[in-house]
Amino acid sequence: MAYEELMIEGRNAVIEAFRSGKTIDKVYILDGCQDGPMVTIRREAKKHETIIKYVDKERLDQMSQTGKHQGVIASAAAYSYAEVGDILERAREKNEEPFIFILDGIEDPHNLGAIIRTANQAGAHGVIIPKNRAVGLTATVARTSAGALNYTPVAKVTNIAKTIEELKKEGLWFVCASMDGTRMYDLNLTGAIGLVIGNEGEGVSRLVKEKCDMTAAIPMKGDIDSLNASVAAGVLAYEIVRQRG
Repeated sequence: MAYEELMIEGRNAVIEAFRSGKTIDKVYILDGCQDGPMVTIRREAKKHETIIKYVDKERLDQMSQTGKHQGVIASAAAYSYAEVGDILERAREKNEEPFIFILDGIEDPHNLGAIIRTANQAGAHGVIIPKNRAVGLTATVARTSAGALNYTPVAKVTNIAKTIEELKKEGLWFVCASMDGTRMYDLNLTGAIGLVIGNEGEGVSRLVKEKCDMTAAIPMKGDIDSLNASVAAGVLAYEIVRQRG
């Protein structure tokens, strides 16, 4: 299946997209443009917690597929997002303890797509990503997931740390990947669990790490000290699968 980038160009088109409820990941606005429609677009973007990026005309011209961007281009999700409650309901429907991936700031769409694919294969009930400072469900993510986005719900939340606190009330325990953590084989990763994977460069943020119940280290015998985020997610996910039986 082929996926197209969902780019919305032009002031009226972008305003209509926001007001129709379409999920907009980012909106690119010509720097310095202050007229009425742009004020409306900025207001709608803030209301929907959409990332605003101010760029020059050359950048917009490069992005434009129509040549008629009118100083604004919005990037829409290639897929619609689920709610966190939908993920929990999926676990209930399967009569299984919840198994959820929580991604703290994954920026590479290829990594996100690969992780969603792994989540599907490992039997996870869904994936949670943050609204800001992270990649959304772009066409590249859809392609890299190899169809897993059709089956694995992805929820987008404002605050990962707060979401973890709320999911703890549902009985979930949380483990995050950390080089200075306990060897993953020595942890109890059974039951209702959330696997937290951090940003490609900085790992799991301090605040999110503090909310986790366990930190898991992947044993490594090579000459470098870290794994790609999607590979680390796969290794830890399948240790969870092994322990869950």
